[in-house]
Amino acid sequence: MKEHSFLAFDLGATSGRSIVGTLKDGKLQMQELTRFPNGPVRSLDKDNRIDENDPHLYWDVLTLSTDVSAGFRACADAKITPSSVGIDSWGVDFGLFGKSGKLLTLPYSYRDPYTNGMPEKFFELVPRREVYNATGIQVMSFNSLYQLFALKQSSPTLIEATHSLLFIPDMLAYVLTKKQRNEFTLATTSQLFNPRTMAWEEKLFGALGIPVDIMQPIVMPGEVIGDIKDRNTLLTGIAPIPVVAVGTHDTASAVFAVPSPDKNFAYLSSGTWSLMGIECDEPIISDRSYQLNFTNEGGVGGSTRFLKNITGMWLLERCKAEWASRREYAYPEMVDMAKAEQPFRFFVDPDAPEFANPLSMTEAIAAHCAGKGQPAPVSDAEFVRCIFDSLAMKYRYTLDMLKGFAPHPIARLHVIGGGAKNALLNQLTANAIGLPVVAGPSEATAIGNIMVQAMAAGCVKSADEAREVIRASVQPETYTPQDSDAWSKAFEKLTQQNFYG
Repeated sequence: MKEHSFLAFDLGATSGRSIVGTLKDGKLQMQELTRFPNGPVRSLDKDNRIDENDPHLYWDVLTLSTDVSAGFRACADAKITPSSVGIDSWGVDFGLFGKSGKLLTLPYSYRDPYTNGMPEKFFELVPRREVYNATGIQVMSFNSLYQLFALKQSSPTLIEATHSLLFIPDMLAYVLTKKQRNEFTLATTSQLFNPRTMAWEEKLFGALGIPVDIMQPIVMPGEVIGDIKDRNTLLTGIAPIPVVAVGTHDTASAVFAVPSPDKNFAYLSSGTWSLMGIECDEPIISDRSYQLNFTNEGGVGGSTRFLKNITGMWLLERCKAEWASRREYAYPEMVDMAKAEQPFRFFVDPDAPEFANPLSMTEAIAAHCAGKGQPAPVSDAEFVRCIFDSLAMKYRYTLDMLKGFAPHPIARLHVIGGGAKNALLNQLTANAIGLPVVAGPSEATAIGNIMVQAMAAGCVKSADEAREVIRASVQPETYTPQDSDAWSKAFEKLTQQNFYG
């Protein structure tokens, strides 16, 4: 196989990076070029201070665009000539553009509470069940549908001035190519897209009072959006290579990188969010999936990722930030702290609304434990152990529900993403679910991004061949269940208490 290199930008809600993947002799080699911070920002006033009159949280996509250019330059400096580039990010958030093609305002962050209560108000126009039947997407207040609904009410002039809507990776592809497109996998996260008709759901736009033509033509993973335009080649030092629509929703790319030889698995994309699901050929939209609030998102190759969003390492990330003023913990240190703690002492439901964005995560956890009739963690180590035990148990709860929908047996759980490096949590998860946990690759999103580009370039002929390359290139670690009886008894106790509502 001739050597080919591909450039991936993987943008997360807390950081981003540029990675080159080189395909040679049937294996993939990865090289990180740049890493940069990311996160919600507040707007500034004329004196360059935080504008206290604007409480909203935004994404600084102008800085992200600069970071992308820096990644290109690092690629050029390394004397690497990529065949193409692909960009992925988190879901739902978007930018609004005027008729001139200019961005009207910075995109709102899904962490901004401006959509609180919006789903219930929208359901007065279109009943909740009809929204789910049309989209197959679980109701979460920050879905793009409710963001648009909130903006229509709070900023009607902004909506009136909107000519086009682009999701975060679409925006950056537009900067590079001057072409406006909406990529399939990210579009499906919006709760504006009908997976049965494979088109924007006009009934929802009618209820919003927003024309559906603000949405752009859908491109599928593997399609070329366009070549990098001349000005960007000067800024980046890169020749006018194609920008490929990968699975631009990061979970779509990550799931594509699951190194499974068959379909008998569930996956857990583990990071700030934990996304647990299965791959299906068709959406699963039923009374039960509606009642349990499961979601159907698009996958590479037009597949469906039937899954549940679970709050993941967000709880630990916020505790870590809270402790930083007196102690800066490294993640391996926190894992070691938790190992020494007694299990089953504290449990929280990671998806409880009070954990969405509290002023103090430790206080929120302590209050939640007290509300459940438990003692509260006191030491930092106890908080970490509480979070890990709670996540493992919530994974058990979710997997049990998922088994009732799966069209095939679930023989193992593949953990991908940053959480694949957390040996303690992977072992606790295996203990809790009573199945092997196969951890890795941790770079799943970038790998999936790159392998879609490789398919677009004709370097691999199919998704199955792409996964063969991935299996040959990574070495996941398998965790077998331990202390299963103790975990099952603890789970039964929580179930009897109706712990998860």
